[in-house]
Amino acid sequence: MHLRDFFSPDAIKLQLEGTTKDEILKELISELALDEKSEGMLYKMLKRRENLGSTGIGRGIAIPHCRSLVVSRLRVAFGRKPGGIDFKAIDDKPVYNFFLIVAPPLEVSNQYLPVLGKVAQFAKEPDVPERLETLTAPEAFIELLGEKDI
Repeated sequence: MHLRDFFSPDAIKLQLEGTTKDEILKELISELALDEKSEGMLYKMLKRRENLGSTGIGRGIAIPHCRSLVVSRLRVAFGRKPGGIDFKAIDDKPVYNFFLIVAPPLEVSNQYLPVLGKVAQFAKEPDVPERLETLTAPEAFIELLGEKDI
């Protein structure tokens, strides 16, 4: 299982427009191409998760994640916000890169936690924040995931 296998170019947005945590979450959710009701339910679940503690893990990276009935399989999206926003990250620094992970409550393939772990491992690579900053196309993001072979 490789992290790059879970991402597709149509769920990667390198120019997020939101300026608040809520706007960024909604924008990331929209990358999953769900219906409006499902987007609303997923937003509420992610907000509930963020209220337990920010998913901003430091180094300019956040991994908003939850389980929800609105998806039938594991779904992921990546978004980059040039300039960053206050996401209440653990290091109190702005967040620029967002990895959204959503899985159904009961998942036969049981990929939710392994994928979450792989994203965290990828985020800890020394050159990743700088490399993410210089991406020019969604395909370059997927190539970076492949290069790291996580």
